[in-house]
Amino acid sequence: MDNRFSTMAEVRRVLWPDYESPQWADPRRFQQGIAGSLELFFWAWVKFQQVMEEVTGNKVPMFQRVDQAGFTLPLDERVLADADTLLIFGLDHNVTEQEAAPEEIEAVRAFLEREGTCLVMGPHHDVGHSPDLKERAQEYAHHGDALVPRQQRFGGYTRSLMKGLGIPVENRWGLRPAVVEGTNRSAPLTVMGELDTRGWLTGVQNFNFHMHLPHYAVTTEDSRSVRVLAKQPIDRTRPHPFTDAGNTEFNALVWLPPGNGRAGDVLVADSTIFSTLFGADESLVRFWKNLATAH
Repeated sequence: MDNRFSTMAEVRRVLWPDYESPQWADPRRFQQGIAGSLELFFWAWVKFQQVMEEVTGNKVPMFQRVDQAGFTLPLDERVLADADTLLIFGLDHNVTEQEAAPEEIEAVRAFLEREGTCLVMGPHHDVGHSPDLKERAQEYAHHGDALVPRQQRFGGYTRSLMKGLGIPVENRWGLRPAVVEGTNRSAPLTVMGELDTRGWLTGVQNFNFHMHLPHYAVTTEDSRSVRVLAKQPIDRTRPHPFTDAGNTEFNALVWLPPGNGRAGDVLVADSTIFSTLFGADESLVRFWKNLATAH
């Protein structure tokens, strides 16, 4: 039961009655297994694609490295040749043992050698990494999402790609953001404006709410080459090992400016920031537009 996505039937039961219209509930129109719940992600990225097309004049294609039929599309010139902004999100469970091939790492490295390129990477959360079952139970109670099992570890592929590219960031935990009192809107970000010399977060106050977001831990002391631009306050009404250790915020956006032979920018942010599945507002759309115009 661990390390898997929910089925669509489970989504409907837990979130009842939100998905009871025939569009989602009729098995002749929408798959009711895991494939169906994954399809919700594709629906939810449509608005981001539309906004990007409006801003840039270019359509935003979407690829799966391994699709639901098992066909593989590795990162190579077919994807990268005419791209200037590449978003790679790791929604692969660690138990699938996916790793970036050396050829893929070199292809992305070559992509980043081009002026004006930007790579956005987001390994998803890492819930239940501890062998201590009591700690896993505490994590589960903290995020409060019945659809996430006691262990759900993501991002092996993305982590391996980041390691191959020398990006010193790791996805840790699955943390519930604090919210504005009386709403389900995430509390405002703590923005390090003096470090944001490119303006990625100009006009951005908050990202969208999601019950279990990764802390993007920086694993180097070099604060010039790796900059934490935004931190998200954590819901401290629910205990968690990360907050028990004294932390009150997690890293929500990390920027690696060009340097060390890399001409392009690298941003580390979670995939949910680009999805309407968990809500979207003007602040979030402004971040999307900044992404299209800041580099």
